[in-house]
Amino acid sequence: MKSNIWSDIKKEITLRINAEPSLKDYLESLILSKDNIIEATAAILASKLHNDALSSIDLFHIILSSYNEKKSIQDSLIEDILFFRKNDPACKYLSTPLLFYKGFQGLAAYRSSNILWTNDRHTMALYIQNRSSEVFGVDIHPAATIDSSVMIDHATGVVIGETSKINKGVSIFQGVTLGGKGFNRGDRHPKIEEGVSIFASSTILGNVTIGKNSVIAAGSLVLEDVEEDTTVAGIPAKKIK
Repeated sequence: MKSNIWSDIKKEITLRINAEPSLKDYLESLILSKDNIIEATAAILASKLHNDALSSIDLFHIILSSYNEKKSIQDSLIEDILFFRKNDPACKYLSTPLLFYKGFQGLAAYRSSNILWTNDRHTMALYIQNRSSEVFGVDIHPAATIDSSVMIDHATGVVIGETSKINKGVSIFQGVTLGGKGFNRGDRHPKIEEGVSIFASSTILGNVTIGKNSVIAAGSLVLEDVEEDTTVAGIPAKKIK
């Protein structure tokens, strides 16, 4: 299925152009003129994140170059898109997250900044983090570890700290914080295991582990480990299921 994703996206874009001809130049320049999903994602991010410091052309080449440093990046982007379509009832098309979802775009920007950070280009990584926070409303430290597939729905107000680790199959909704408890250094942020759902405006603080397939109810404050297959809610969060 992954091998057909790019061709499916281009078919969707052709339909979008037929439905909205006024966006023809925009959609052709960002999608149809590109050779693959890596180039398209880099172009979309560059079109949104550029400012007086870096032009969209400069940013396109920086992001694309970072993507090309990691062999698995295409699979990561595709897995994120597929996860969005599967888990977001509002997402009807593969091209929708790529073009319009701040959560996917913020996550894709993080994936670039993470590669830059790993290659000791910390200043550029932090620049992309900062611009992504300003434009997409999601603040993910470049040193955080995030697997794919992951969905950050709506994105607004999401904060993910430096030593956070997020496994595949995780859904994170708006206003979620994965933060530290104070001014301590070292490994100080949450570890989110596979299949976890963290609902809106929840806060998870400290080097705690959220077990596989667990659910953090909306508005919860989590300060301790959560076992696998468990639902917690409240302030502080308590097991309810």
